[in-house]
Amino acid sequence: MSILLKGGTVVSAYNRRQLDVRLDGEKIIEMGADLAIKDSVVEDVAGCYLLPGFIDAHTHLELNNGKGSLGTADNFTTGSQAAVAKGTTTIIDMATPNKGGSLKECLETWNQLAAGKSSCDYTYHMSLIEWNADIKAEIKEMIAAGITSFKMYMAYDNLRTKDAEIFEAMLEFKKYGAMLGIHCENGDLVNEMVAKFIAEKKLSPHYHPLSRPASVEAEAVERYLMIADLADLPVNIVHLSTSRSLAAVKRARARGQKVYVETCPQYLVLDDHLYDSPNFEGAKYVCSPPLRSLEDQAVLWEGVIDGSVNTISTDHCSFNFDGQKTVGKADFSKIPNGMPGVESRPELIYTAGVATGKISLERMVGLLSEDIAKQFALYPQKGVIQPGSDADIVVWDPKTTGVIAAATQLQNVDYTPFEGFQTKGSAKAVYLRGQKVAEQGKMLAAKQGQFIFRTLH
Repeated sequence: MSILLKGGTVVSAYNRRQLDVRLDGEKIIEMGADLAIKDSVVEDVAGCYLLPGFIDAHTHLELNNGKGSLGTADNFTTGSQAAVAKGTTTIIDMATPNKGGSLKECLETWNQLAAGKSSCDYTYHMSLIEWNADIKAEIKEMIAAGITSFKMYMAYDNLRTKDAEIFEAMLEFKKYGAMLGIHCENGDLVNEMVAKFIAEKKLSPHYHPLSRPASVEAEAVERYLMIADLADLPVNIVHLSTSRSLAAVKRARARGQKVYVETCPQYLVLDDHLYDSPNFEGAKYVCSPPLRSLEDQAVLWEGVIDGSVNTISTDHCSFNFDGQKTVGKADFSKIPNGMPGVESRPELIYTAGVATGKISLERMVGLLSEDIAKQFALYPQKGVIQPGSDADIVVWDPKTTGVIAAATQLQNVDYTPFEGFQTKGSAKAVYLRGQKVAEQGKMLAAKQGQFIFRTLH
């Protein structure tokens, strides 16, 4: 039987309209003012916004970073429930192969980790941690398997590739129109800075951001963009965190380059003073790139407002404070890098952006859904409320208030970096392909997620 969402305001990245929306099966089948009920089950959504299901294009739900941390606290089961309960209906996770392993093996592994366990729809960015003839030959196979985006690293010795290899990979992606995102930090300089602080016995979390300063990110961004310019490839920059990096992007765009920029909530609502928190609490905020200055934060908000920042995803990578982050108590370089965030992104951006008047709700829809779908070959199946699209809909109540707290979160981790953050607005109900899967932040139907096959046009 069909479902009729009646009395709500449908919001896209460009406008809002008072429309009823009819769902049948997994799709949106009809929209209009004051639709006839017919044989539909009516859901009264008066006073609420109907938003396209949010998409998080940067998660690490399964990751072992090789530092004895025994993998992330979350997995596809717990992380996806935390995501969808608050309105994120699709995630793009970072699938990471083992050194010497094939991309096909990695894809099979990630499918085993996600299939039948994920509560939101999912696909992957395939990470390339080495480049050789075998890996090159698999790029076409990955695209044929519905994986149209890739990730490479300029930092982390166990993950990064050389500039020449990045260039060669770009030329291969260009053949198919695939999307490349890169973690931009100068790995050699990070290693030098870390070694310097360790030699000087400067070992507290205070030195984490000092070992990865803004210049380390900006240099890598500049270099990445020059390589992309040489290859003539549109590219993505993940988790951009500094004003200097955004300035480099603007210079590249002025040259005529096509560059997509992602930032994350932590760079918009948190700052680097938190590394000096007492009782080793600063370790909770160890992520890379690190939290930045209030000046950087202000410039990133300007980018979000004026469109020079394209999307906001989370880089969700959760490690418990006790037993995982605390491994680095005597040496900040041993603290596993990453923070949880997949659950809190919609409420954070609505509260800090929309409720304060910084951005419109339409802009939030673009940043968290529609523009992500367009960038990563998910649109119009995802990212928009229109007939024929998947019935992924967030019934958003702007009147609610709440407080983010580890004690009440669904993320399977013992802290949240946003503890005590007072929120405005929340997902009253969440529909995934036509099924109501969550209500008032609680799961109604778990493990309904499906792999989303993407096609390049």
